[in-house]
Amino acid sequence: MASIRDLVAAIRQRDGVEAAVILGRDGLLIDSQAVAGLDPEDLAARIPPIIAAADDLGAASGRGPLVTAVLEHGDGLALVSALTSEAVLFVLLAPGANVGQLLYELRRNRGHIAALV
Repeated sequence: MASIRDLVAAIRQRDGVEAAVILGRDGLLIDSQAVAGLDPEDLAARIPPIIAAADDLGAASGRGPLVTAVLEHGDGLALVSALTSEAVLFVLLAPGANVGQLLYELRRNRGHIAALV
């Protein structure tokens, strides 16, 4: 059976993925792989406030809690995906990376991924 480490490695090996991070809802790092120069612990610590704000927006708009968010920055994309009530996947993508295929695969395999966490 695959492990969290296998999941992180598989995502990180995709073209354009600069970091793949699994973290707890508290922002503590569970596992990660990233290109040199990125600090996965620092990145993980910054995700909980994003999820909290998105959950608040979902509650106010009647859409429910965050499942997945795509953040577009000037130099690439960031993907935040709530896997379970306790674990989150954060993926940092380079400009031009195929985020559509990654989103499709995450949605399609969400149950299997969540079972690893």
